[in-house]
Amino acid sequence: MAAPIEFNLFAPYNKGAALIGSFSNWEEIPMEKDEEGYFRTRVELEDGVYQYKFRVQSKSWFLEADQWVDVVDPYATDIDDPTQNGLVRIKDGSRIVDTYVWKHDDKPLPADRELVIYEMHVADFSGGEADPLARGKYKHVVEKLDYLVELGINAIELMPLKEYPGDYSWGYNPRYFFAAESSYGTTEELKNLIDECHGRGIRVILDGIYNHSEASSPLTQIDHDYWYHHEPRDPDNNWGPEFNYEFYDENLETFPARRFAGDTVRFWIQEYHLDGIRFDAARQIANYDFMHWVVQEAKNAAGPKPFYTVAEYIPDEPSITNLDGPMDGCWHDSFYHCIIPQLCGDFFDLERLKDVIDCKRQGYLGATNVVNYLTNHDHDRLFAELGSCGILDEAAFKRAKLGTVVLMTAVGVPLIWMGEEFGEYKAKTIEQAKIDWTLLGNDMNKGLWEYYKGLIHLRKNNQALYTENIEFFHEDPDSKVFAYTRWNDEGSRVVVVVNWSENYLAGYSVPHFPENGTWHEWTGNYDIESGDNNIMIDLPEYEAKVFVWQ
Repeated sequence: MAAPIEFNLFAPYNKGAALIGSFSNWEEIPMEKDEEGYFRTRVELEDGVYQYKFRVQSKSWFLEADQWVDVVDPYATDIDDPTQNGLVRIKDGSRIVDTYVWKHDDKPLPADRELVIYEMHVADFSGGEADPLARGKYKHVVEKLDYLVELGINAIELMPLKEYPGDYSWGYNPRYFFAAESSYGTTEELKNLIDECHGRGIRVILDGIYNHSEASSPLTQIDHDYWYHHEPRDPDNNWGPEFNYEFYDENLETFPARRFAGDTVRFWIQEYHLDGIRFDAARQIANYDFMHWVVQEAKNAAGPKPFYTVAEYIPDEPSITNLDGPMDGCWHDSFYHCIIPQLCGDFFDLERLKDVIDCKRQGYLGATNVVNYLTNHDHDRLFAELGSCGILDEAAFKRAKLGTVVLMTAVGVPLIWMGEEFGEYKAKTIEQAKIDWTLLGNDMNKGLWEYYKGLIHLRKNNQALYTENIEFFHEDPDSKVFAYTRWNDEGSRVVVVVNWSENYLAGYSVPHFPENGTWHEWTGNYDIESGDNNIMIDLPEYEAKVFVWQ
């Protein structure tokens, strides 16, 4: 039974448009423009899957005036990769994305302050096993979710998933903003991945690109300067045509680029049940009005469930978050740039360490305002950095563990780049670089994994680490030793004592200890008594002790 299906294209200043598709043997079907700037037509279609495109008279400055071009529907929810045609699915007389039925929407999910985020590139997360299978798809991430649960992860941040050219990319070149990357699997498989995460209490945050698009994205061909800036505002940080969120169309009383971005954000949240968005290149977007608006659109679409918005705003600064900032949180790049060179032994700067461990000293207000990391997809892996400084083998694992203690006990939300938890050391590359799961067969790598696992569980079970409360109660710059305490109002308390030197300090006395009584030292799994507000311990080089109040 055929039903009338509407096709529409928002192209308010273009002279003409037509629909072409498999349903018309690719012959043109005329479209009429209405007062709202939409070209529209209806086609009688049986249930099924059809390919289609629009043929439109372009207004883009790099084409001849009113030149006819074939473009994919900017709102197409699926793409046939070989032909680069849009796909439309009809079921029971209506357009659908797929027929997936969600199973775990009722499961409780962690609050923002409880998050331990695992950043992941779908293509490279699996397939580095010692077998011939390529893997690297949504369904292969599902296979490893129980591994992430055991590690203690309760949020994954997926690198961009919007359809990009070719079959391998980091995704920062989105061509089609409503279509999920087909080389990773079907829309049903992506939904199943997110659903399976929710079933395990894991939130899913998507890396979203709203600063720019890939050069041949459909809007660039239709009327480039209606949606984009004419040319890059910052040529040194340009990754494609940049959306113009300042331009207001007075005739139609709309901000075209904001309208498009808002539509994509709402679609992904409603269709894929996302729990957060990381906004790439927010400093380049450079429009707080737009970001305030689009974050509110996202939260309205998400409804009552927790939804975390994070900006990549580099160099980081508190204005993007806090009370007046548009975002919940900010990638804390200054944390990385402080911790890594000091782990490599380049220098020791206690005041800088205090600034990034207690982000309030930099002007941030709360524990969810920063996302801390030792590395991410943009930086070299910690073990590559240490190796370049000549720090190898046991010494490297020792410093990695020290970095992990600081990461998990600093004020803020911790993020782990995939493989970091067991010492993956590959150099950064945008080429295919699957993480090497066979490393877990080595004692030191497995030991680091256990260390991460323990610290993550410590963090999740001691709500002192969810708060903004921190005090540096002991500072010994000459010995490169310092100590800080974290606490909440319900009696949870954690103390961290750090030796950032190459010297083994035997019988080291830590004065002004916050509480007299029994403490459990987490890294060595033993109890110790403090008295007279003092504790005496052995502090090995480049090592931290973590004391939990019993």
